[in-house]
Amino acid sequence: MTKTRAPAGRPPPSERPKNHLLAALPAKDFQRLLPHLTTVPVRLKQVLHRVGKPLRAVYFLNGGAASIVTLLADDTMVEAATVGNEGMLGIEAFLSAGAIATGHTLMQVPDTNAERMSVEDFRREVAAGGALHELIGRYTQVILAQLMQSTACNARHEVPQRCARWLLMTHDRMQQQDFNLSHEFLAAMLGVGRPTVSVAARTLQDSGLIRYTHGRVTVRNRKGLEAASCECYAIIRAHFKLLRQ
Repeated sequence: MTKTRAPAGRPPPSERPKNHLLAALPAKDFQRLLPHLTTVPVRLKQVLHRVGKPLRAVYFLNGGAASIVTLLADDTMVEAATVGNEGMLGIEAFLSAGAIATGHTLMQVPDTNAERMSVEDFRREVAAGGALHELIGRYTQVILAQLMQSTACNARHEVPQRCARWLLMTHDRMQQQDFNLSHEFLAAMLGVGRPTVSVAARTLQDSGLIRYTHGRVTVRNRKGLEAASCECYAIIRAHFKLLRQ
């Protein structure tokens, strides 16, 4: 049976989206933004931005998690950043007109929907220099910090540690204790082969930290998973806490 996708539409004017950036805007700023937002469904592996292509829209996720990845010549994907409802996709549009996507952006764990806004409307709003400009400016600093930390993590830390970090960052963005995740996708995000990621996931499962069966992950021991991760998870999380202050 074919699953019917929810139609796009406007977010209710009396309700704030679940995206943290939009929810943090003062009422008058959000109401000015509202006519330019369209609520759209998202699906697994949906590509929102293609590397090297002009940006047409930015997205504010209301749930789930998306990955910004680097594509290599052999089609290998390596994740540079994870984005959920704490941020936005298409940050390049904040930096310049005629922005080009510097990474391939796709949904890794879909949940609920996203608010879409054209690049033209987005740039006009941030150019006004109000609350949206301030929030996106702070978020840009946080996403750059995440990119830098992820680069160091991929270069220096062992796969089980990186796997624990990735699972924690995804778990932070979900509204439930477990989520769907294939071995193939996790391997791609970590930039390793499926056998390698299978060993790493089995290590975490044998330690009682997660349950991973039939492509579904359940976090069983959150504290233990944090201890199994490298220091990069705590550093990245601290940057996002500063964004909310």
